[in-house]
Amino acid sequence: MGLFSFQCQGSCSHSHARAGVFHTPHGLVETPRFMPVGTLATVKGLTPDQLRSANSQMVLANTYHLHLQPGEKIIANAGGLHKFMGWHQPMLTDSGGFQVFSLSKLNKISEDGVIFKSPRDGSMINITPEKAIEIQNQLGADVIMAFDECPPAQTGKDAIKAATDRTYRWLKRCISAHQREDQALFGIVQGGIYPDLRENAVKSLIDLDLPGYAIGGVSVGEKPELIHEIVRFTAPLLPASKLRYLMGVGTYKEMAIAIASGIDVFDCVIPTRLGRHGAALVQGKRINLKNAQYKEDYTPLDPTCPCPCCQQFSRAYLNHLTRSQEMLGCILISLHNVTELIRFTTDIREAILKDQFMEKYGHFLTVETSHHE
Repeated sequence: MGLFSFQCQGSCSHSHARAGVFHTPHGLVETPRFMPVGTLATVKGLTPDQLRSANSQMVLANTYHLHLQPGEKIIANAGGLHKFMGWHQPMLTDSGGFQVFSLSKLNKISEDGVIFKSPRDGSMINITPEKAIEIQNQLGADVIMAFDECPPAQTGKDAIKAATDRTYRWLKRCISAHQREDQALFGIVQGGIYPDLRENAVKSLIDLDLPGYAIGGVSVGEKPELIHEIVRFTAPLLPASKLRYLMGVGTYKEMAIAIASGIDVFDCVIPTRLGRHGAALVQGKRINLKNAQYKEDYTPLDPTCPCPCCQQFSRAYLNHLTRSQEMLGCILISLHNVTELIRFTTDIREAILKDQFMEKYGHFLTVETSHHE
Protein backbone atom coordinates (compact mmCIF):
# COMPACT_ATOMS: atom_id res chain seq x y z
CA MET A 1 0.00 0.00 0.00
CA GLY A 2 1.37 3.43 -0.96
CA LEU A 3 1.20 6.65 1.04
CA PHE A 4 -2.23 7.34 -0.39
CA SER A 5 -4.93 4.74 -0.95
CA PHE A 6 -8.68 4.36 -0.71
CA GLN A 7 -10.31 1.23 0.68
CA CYS A 8 -14.04 0.61 0.39
CA GLN A 9 -15.43 -1.01 3.55
CA GLY A 10 -19.10 -1.26 2.68
CA SER A 11 -21.67 -0.15 0.14
CA CYS A 12 -25.39 0.42 -0.28
CA SER A 13 -27.28 -2.28 -2.16
CA HIS A 14 -29.71 0.25 -3.69
CA SER A 15 -27.44 3.19 -4.61
CA HIS A 16 -23.80 4.07 -5.28
CA ALA A 17 -23.27 5.11 -1.63
CA ARG A 18 -20.14 3.65 -0.06
CA ALA A 19 -18.18 3.81 3.18
CA GLY A 20 -14.40 3.67 3.12
CA VAL A 21 -11.06 4.82 4.46
CA PHE A 22 -8.60 7.16 2.75
CA HIS A 23 -5.01 6.69 3.92
CA THR A 24 -2.67 9.71 4.11
CA PRO A 25 0.74 10.36 5.72
CA HIS A 26 -1.05 12.25 8.53
CA GLY A 27 -3.65 9.60 9.28
CA LEU A 28 -6.95 8.20 8.09
CA VAL A 29 -10.07 9.85 6.75
CA GLU A 30 -13.19 7.76 7.25
CA THR A 31 -15.70 8.38 4.48
CA PRO A 32 -18.21 9.76 3.73
CA ARG A 33 -16.95 12.81 5.59
CA PHE A 34 -17.57 16.56 5.69
CA MET A 35 -14.35 18.61 5.73
CA PRO A 36 -14.31 22.06 7.38
CA VAL A 37 -12.75 24.91 5.41
CA GLY A 38 -9.77 26.73 6.95
CA THR A 39 -9.08 29.27 4.21
CA LEU A 40 -6.21 31.16 5.90
CA ALA A 41 -4.80 28.20 7.85
CA THR A 42 -7.61 28.50 10.38
CA VAL A 43 -11.19 27.27 10.47
CA LYS A 44 -12.62 30.64 11.43
CA GLY A 45 -13.10 30.96 15.18
CA LEU A 46 -12.12 27.39 16.06
CA THR A 47 -8.92 25.98 17.56
CA PRO A 48 -7.45 22.65 16.42
CA ASP A 49 -8.60 21.11 19.71
CA GLN A 50 -12.15 22.28 19.06
CA LEU A 51 -12.01 20.83 15.54
CA ARG A 52 -10.90 17.49 16.97
CA SER A 53 -13.75 17.63 19.51
CA ALA A 54 -16.11 18.05 16.54
CA ASN A 55 -14.65 14.82 15.08
CA SER A 56 -12.93 16.61 12.21
CA GLN A 57 -10.46 14.40 10.37
CA MET A 58 -9.45 16.48 7.37
CA VAL A 59 -9.49 20.26 6.89
CA LEU A 60 -8.87 22.54 3.92
CA ALA A 61 -6.74 25.62 3.36
CA ASN A 62 -6.57 27.99 0.40
CA THR A 63 -3.51 28.29 -1.81
CA TYR A 64 -4.38 31.69 -3.28
CA HIS A 65 -5.09 33.40 0.04
CA LEU A 66 -2.07 31.87 1.81
CA HIS A 67 0.13 32.97 -1.09
CA LEU A 68 -1.02 36.55 -0.45
CA GLN A 69 -0.69 36.30 3.34
CA PRO A 70 1.63 35.24 4.93
CA GLY A 71 3.29 33.68 1.86
CA GLU A 72 4.28 30.08 1.26
CA LYS A 73 7.94 30.63 2.22
CA ILE A 74 7.02 31.68 5.74
CA ILE A 75 4.83 28.59 6.12
CA ALA A 76 7.54 26.32 4.67
CA ASN A 77 10.11 27.80 7.05
CA ALA A 78 7.74 27.11 9.94
CA GLY A 79 7.82 23.41 9.04
CA GLY A 80 4.82 23.34 6.70
CA LEU A 81 1.13 24.00 7.05
CA HIS A 82 0.43 21.24 9.59
CA LYS A 83 2.98 22.58 12.04
CA PHE A 84 2.23 26.23 11.27
CA MET A 85 -1.45 25.93 12.23
CA GLY A 86 -1.11 23.15 14.80
CA TRP A 87 -3.23 20.66 12.86
CA HIS A 88 -1.47 17.30 12.63
CA GLN A 89 -4.18 15.31 10.84
CA PRO A 90 -4.90 15.13 7.10
CA MET A 91 -5.11 18.38 5.18
CA LEU A 92 -6.02 19.50 1.65
CA THR A 93 -5.18 22.72 -0.19
CA ASP A 94 -7.21 23.90 -3.15
CA SER A 95 -5.27 25.34 -6.06
CA GLY A 96 -6.64 28.86 -6.35
CA GLY A 97 -8.72 27.83 -9.34
CA PHE A 98 -11.97 28.77 -7.63
CA GLN A 99 -10.64 32.31 -7.21
CA VAL A 100 -10.40 32.46 -11.01
CA PHE A 101 -14.19 32.31 -10.83
CA SER A 102 -14.95 34.20 -7.62
CA LEU A 103 -12.52 37.05 -8.32
CA SER A 104 -13.17 37.20 -12.06
CA LYS A 105 -13.34 41.01 -11.97
CA LEU A 106 -9.76 41.04 -10.70
CA ASN A 107 -8.16 38.60 -13.12
CA LYS A 108 -7.20 37.92 -16.70
CA ILE A 109 -7.10 34.31 -17.95
CA SER A 110 -4.77 33.08 -20.69
CA GLU A 111 -3.30 29.74 -21.73
CA ASP A 112 -0.28 30.50 -19.56
CA GLY A 113 -2.33 30.97 -16.38
CA VAL A 114 -4.16 33.73 -14.55
CA ILE A 115 -3.00 37.23 -13.70
CA PHE A 116 -4.71 38.50 -10.55
CA LYS A 117 -4.97 41.98 -9.16
CA SER A 118 -4.38 41.47 -5.45
CA PRO A 119 -7.43 42.51 -3.39
CA ARG A 120 -4.97 43.37 -0.60
CA ASP A 121 -2.66 45.91 -2.22
CA GLY A 122 -3.55 46.05 -5.93
CA SER A 123 -0.31 44.38 -7.06
CA MET A 124 -0.41 42.02 -10.04
CA ILE A 125 0.10 38.33 -9.31
CA ASN A 126 0.69 35.70 -11.99
CA ILE A 127 -0.42 32.18 -11.04
CA THR A 128 0.33 29.50 -13.60
CA PRO A 129 -0.34 25.77 -13.11
CA GLU A 130 3.36 25.39 -12.27
CA LYS A 131 3.20 28.22 -9.71
CA ALA A 132 0.06 26.79 -8.07
CA ILE A 133 1.85 23.46 -7.60
CA GLU A 134 5.06 25.13 -6.39
CA ILE A 135 3.08 27.02 -3.73
CA GLN A 136 1.25 23.87 -2.63
CA ASN A 137 4.48 21.86 -2.50
CA GLN A 138 5.81 24.46 -0.07
CA LEU A 139 2.62 24.52 1.99
CA GLY A 140 2.87 20.75 2.41
CA ALA A 141 -0.75 19.58 2.65
CA ASP A 142 -1.44 15.86 2.15
CA VAL A 143 -3.73 16.43 -0.82
CA ILE A 144 -3.17 19.21 -3.35
CA MET A 145 -5.45 20.22 -6.18
CA ALA A 146 -4.63 20.84 -9.82
CA PHE A 147 -5.04 24.40 -11.07
CA ASP A 148 -8.29 24.58 -13.03
CA GLU A 149 -10.54 27.06 -14.77
CA CYS A 150 -13.97 27.17 -13.16
CA PRO A 151 -16.35 29.04 -15.50
CA PRO A 152 -19.57 30.61 -14.12
CA ALA A 153 -22.86 28.83 -14.75
CA GLN A 154 -24.18 31.43 -17.21
CA THR A 155 -21.24 30.83 -19.58
CA GLY A 156 -22.24 29.27 -22.90
CA LYS A 157 -21.39 25.67 -23.78
CA ASP A 158 -18.56 26.59 -26.18
CA ALA A 159 -16.82 28.65 -23.51
CA ILE A 160 -17.31 25.91 -20.90
CA LYS A 161 -15.82 23.36 -23.31
CA ALA A 162 -12.83 25.65 -23.87
CA ALA A 163 -12.36 26.00 -20.10
CA THR A 164 -12.69 22.25 -19.59
CA ASP A 165 -10.10 21.54 -22.29
CA ARG A 166 -7.76 24.15 -20.80
CA THR A 167 -8.22 22.57 -17.34
CA TYR A 168 -6.96 19.29 -18.80
CA ARG A 169 -3.93 20.94 -20.40
CA TRP A 170 -3.19 22.73 -17.14
CA LEU A 171 -3.51 19.43 -15.24
CA LYS A 172 -0.77 17.86 -17.35
CA ARG A 173 1.45 20.84 -16.56
CA CYS A 174 0.60 20.43 -12.86
CA ILE A 175 1.66 16.77 -12.99
CA SER A 176 4.97 17.71 -14.60
CA ALA A 177 5.61 20.40 -11.96
CA HIS A 178 4.66 18.29 -8.93
CA GLN A 179 7.75 17.51 -6.81
CA ARG A 180 6.67 15.71 -3.64
CA GLU A 181 5.73 12.03 -3.31
CA ASP A 182 4.22 12.68 0.13
CA GLN A 183 1.51 14.84 -1.47
CA ALA A 184 -1.34 13.44 -3.57
CA LEU A 185 -2.26 15.54 -6.60
CA PHE A 186 -5.97 15.35 -7.48
CA GLY A 187 -7.47 16.28 -10.83
CA ILE A 188 -10.71 18.24 -11.16
CA VAL A 189 -13.59 17.34 -13.48
CA GLN A 190 -15.11 20.43 -15.09
CA GLY A 191 -17.77 20.58 -17.80
CA GLY A 192 -20.56 22.74 -16.42
CA ILE A 193 -24.08 21.37 -16.70
CA TYR A 194 -23.30 19.35 -19.85
CA PRO A 195 -23.11 15.56 -19.40
CA ASP A 196 -21.09 15.02 -22.58
CA LEU A 197 -18.42 17.51 -21.47
CA ARG A 198 -18.31 15.91 -18.01
CA GLU A 199 -18.02 12.41 -19.45
CA ASN A 200 -15.20 13.38 -21.81
CA ALA A 201 -13.39 15.17 -18.97
CA VAL A 202 -13.62 12.07 -16.75
CA LYS A 203 -12.24 9.84 -19.49
CA SER A 204 -9.27 12.14 -20.00
CA LEU A 205 -8.53 12.35 -16.27
CA ILE A 206 -8.81 8.61 -15.64
CA ASP A 207 -6.08 7.98 -18.20
CA LEU A 208 -3.69 10.00 -16.00
CA ASP A 209 -4.21 7.58 -13.07
CA LEU A 210 -4.19 10.13 -10.24
CA PRO A 211 -4.61 9.27 -6.52
CA GLY A 212 -8.04 10.93 -6.42
CA TYR A 213 -10.53 13.02 -8.37
CA ALA A 214 -12.75 15.99 -7.62
CA ILE A 215 -15.91 17.28 -9.25
CA GLY A 216 -15.67 21.05 -9.57
CA GLY A 217 -17.84 23.77 -11.02
CA VAL A 218 -21.05 22.78 -9.22
CA SER A 219 -21.42 25.76 -6.87
CA VAL A 220 -21.03 28.58 -9.37
CA GLY A 221 -24.62 29.76 -9.79
CA GLU A 222 -26.49 26.77 -11.21
CA LYS A 223 -29.96 25.81 -10.05
CA PRO A 224 -29.80 23.10 -7.34
CA GLU A 225 -31.58 20.52 -9.48
CA LEU A 226 -28.92 20.91 -12.20
CA ILE A 227 -26.16 20.40 -9.63
CA HIS A 228 -27.87 17.22 -8.44
CA GLU A 229 -28.22 15.91 -11.99
CA ILE A 230 -24.57 16.53 -12.84
CA VAL A 231 -23.32 14.94 -9.61
CA ARG A 232 -25.56 11.90 -10.13
CA PHE A 233 -24.26 11.55 -13.68
CA THR A 234 -20.57 12.25 -13.07
CA ALA A 235 -19.68 10.60 -9.76
CA PRO A 236 -20.29 6.97 -10.83
CA LEU A 237 -17.99 7.51 -13.83
CA LEU A 238 -14.99 8.12 -11.56
CA PRO A 239 -12.79 5.14 -10.58
CA ALA A 240 -14.20 3.15 -7.67
CA SER A 241 -10.68 2.54 -6.38
CA LYS A 242 -9.95 6.26 -5.86
CA LEU A 243 -11.24 8.94 -3.47
CA ARG A 244 -14.05 11.05 -4.95
CA TYR A 245 -14.35 14.65 -3.76
CA LEU A 246 -17.25 17.05 -4.44
CA MET A 247 -16.09 20.63 -4.06
CA GLY A 248 -18.09 23.34 -2.34
CA VAL A 249 -21.30 21.69 -1.09
CA GLY A 250 -22.47 21.32 2.49
CA THR A 251 -26.24 21.02 2.96
CA TYR A 252 -27.93 17.82 4.11
CA LYS A 253 -29.70 17.36 0.77
CA GLU A 254 -26.64 18.08 -1.38
CA MET A 255 -24.46 15.73 0.62
CA ALA A 256 -27.03 12.92 0.77
CA ILE A 257 -27.59 13.04 -2.99
CA ALA A 258 -23.85 13.14 -3.62
CA ILE A 259 -23.19 10.23 -1.25
CA ALA A 260 -25.90 8.22 -3.01
CA SER A 261 -24.00 8.96 -6.24
CA GLY A 262 -20.71 7.63 -4.84
CA ILE A 263 -19.01 10.78 -3.49
CA ASP A 264 -16.72 10.36 -0.47
CA VAL A 265 -15.77 13.82 0.85
CA PHE A 266 -17.12 17.38 0.75
CA ASP A 267 -16.17 20.86 1.86
CA CYS A 268 -18.13 24.05 2.39
CA VAL A 269 -17.79 27.37 4.25
CA ILE A 270 -21.45 27.24 5.34
CA PRO A 271 -21.03 26.15 9.00
CA THR A 272 -18.62 28.88 10.06
CA ARG A 273 -20.11 31.56 7.79
CA LEU A 274 -23.52 30.98 9.33
CA GLY A 275 -21.98 30.88 12.80
CA ARG A 276 -20.46 34.33 12.33
CA HIS A 277 -23.91 35.67 11.56
CA GLY A 278 -25.69 34.04 14.48
CA ALA A 279 -27.33 31.25 12.48
CA ALA A 280 -27.24 27.63 13.62
CA LEU A 281 -27.86 24.39 11.76
CA VAL A 282 -30.18 22.11 13.73
CA GLN A 283 -31.04 18.81 12.05
CA GLY A 284 -30.11 20.48 8.77
CA LYS A 285 -32.39 23.50 9.20
CA ARG A 286 -31.21 27.07 9.81
CA ILE A 287 -32.14 28.87 13.01
CA ASN A 288 -31.46 32.59 13.40
CA LEU A 289 -30.52 32.90 17.05
CA LYS A 290 -30.85 36.69 16.97
CA ASN A 291 -34.63 36.31 16.75
CA ALA A 292 -36.61 37.47 19.78
CA GLN A 293 -38.35 34.10 20.10
CA TYR A 294 -35.14 32.68 21.61
CA LYS A 295 -34.69 35.35 24.31
CA GLU A 296 -36.25 33.13 26.97
CA ASP A 297 -35.68 29.73 25.37
CA TYR A 298 -33.63 27.88 27.98
CA THR A 299 -33.41 24.63 26.01
CA PRO A 300 -30.21 23.44 24.29
CA LEU A 301 -29.70 24.26 20.65
CA ASP A 302 -29.92 20.51 19.93
CA PRO A 303 -30.24 18.16 22.93
CA THR A 304 -28.95 15.26 20.83
CA CYS A 305 -25.70 17.04 19.90
CA PRO A 306 -22.52 16.23 21.87
CA CYS A 307 -20.77 19.56 21.20
CA PRO A 308 -19.96 21.91 24.11
CA CYS A 309 -22.34 24.53 22.75
CA CYS A 310 -25.32 22.19 23.08
CA GLN A 311 -24.15 20.46 26.25
CA GLN A 312 -23.45 23.61 28.29
CA PHE A 313 -25.51 26.51 26.95
CA SER A 314 -29.09 27.48 26.13
CA ARG A 315 -30.63 29.16 23.13
CA ALA A 316 -31.35 32.14 25.39
CA TYR A 317 -27.64 32.51 26.13
CA LEU A 318 -26.75 32.21 22.43
CA ASN A 319 -29.42 34.81 21.65
CA HIS A 320 -27.84 37.13 24.24
CA LEU A 321 -24.33 36.60 22.84
CA THR A 322 -25.31 37.21 19.23
CA ARG A 323 -27.44 40.27 20.02
CA SER A 324 -24.55 41.63 22.10
CA GLN A 325 -22.11 40.89 19.27
CA GLU A 326 -19.94 38.86 21.63
CA MET A 327 -17.37 36.74 19.77
CA LEU A 328 -18.13 33.74 21.97
CA GLY A 329 -21.51 33.46 20.25
CA CYS A 330 -19.86 33.10 16.84
CA ILE A 331 -17.39 30.55 18.23
CA LEU A 332 -19.99 28.37 19.93
CA ILE A 333 -22.41 28.38 17.01
CA SER A 334 -19.60 27.68 14.51
CA LEU A 335 -18.43 24.77 16.66
CA HIS A 336 -21.94 23.36 16.74
CA ASN A 337 -22.44 23.83 12.99
CA VAL A 338 -19.20 22.04 12.12
CA THR A 339 -20.10 19.23 14.54
CA GLU A 340 -23.57 19.03 12.98
CA LEU A 341 -22.36 18.46 9.41
CA ILE A 342 -19.66 15.99 10.45
CA ARG A 343 -22.23 14.08 12.55
CA PHE A 344 -24.54 13.92 9.55
CA THR A 345 -21.88 12.31 7.36
CA THR A 346 -20.60 9.96 10.08
CA ASP A 347 -24.17 8.82 10.80
CA ILE A 348 -24.59 8.14 7.08
CA ARG A 349 -21.34 6.16 7.15
CA GLU A 350 -22.74 3.92 9.89
CA ALA A 351 -25.97 3.48 7.94
CA ILE A 352 -24.06 2.46 4.80
CA LEU A 353 -22.03 -0.11 6.74
CA LYS A 354 -25.33 -1.62 7.97
CA ASP A 355 -26.89 -1.27 4.48
CA GLN A 356 -29.55 1.07 5.90
CA PHE A 357 -28.70 4.14 3.82
CA MET A 358 -31.85 4.19 1.71
CA GLU A 359 -34.04 3.31 4.68
CA LYS A 360 -32.72 6.21 6.78
CA TYR A 361 -31.70 8.81 4.21
CA GLY A 362 -33.64 8.00 1.06
CA HIS A 363 -36.08 10.85 1.75
CA PHE A 364 -33.31 13.33 0.89
CA LEU A 365 -32.88 11.93 -2.60
CA THR A 366 -36.01 13.18 -4.33
CA VAL A 367 -35.14 16.02 -6.69
CA GLU A 368 -36.96 17.81 -9.46
CA THR A 369 -35.56 17.14 -12.89
CA SER A 370 -34.48 20.02 -15.08
CA HIS A 371 -34.37 19.96 -18.88
CA HIS A 372 -31.45 21.62 -20.60
CA GLU A 373 -29.65 21.52 -23.92
